[in-house]
Amino acid sequence: MELFEKYKYPILGGVVGLLMAVFIISVGFFKTLLLLICIGLGAFVGFYLKTTGLLDKFINKNR
Repeated sequence: MELFEKYKYPILGGVVGLLMAVFIISVGFFKTLLLLICIGLGAFVGFYLKTTGLLDKFINKNR
């Protein structure tokens, strides 16, 4: 566990690189790029809704 704590970011970077390589090889470059764009947009929308509280207001209004 101490080894993981010491090298946490290089290990996570290696795992992300491995996953990217697998996606590029299995589904292709442009589909992988589209997937990354969709993930980024989804994360941005989720972060925006969390910080503004729009979704919470909408859900509580309908109860």
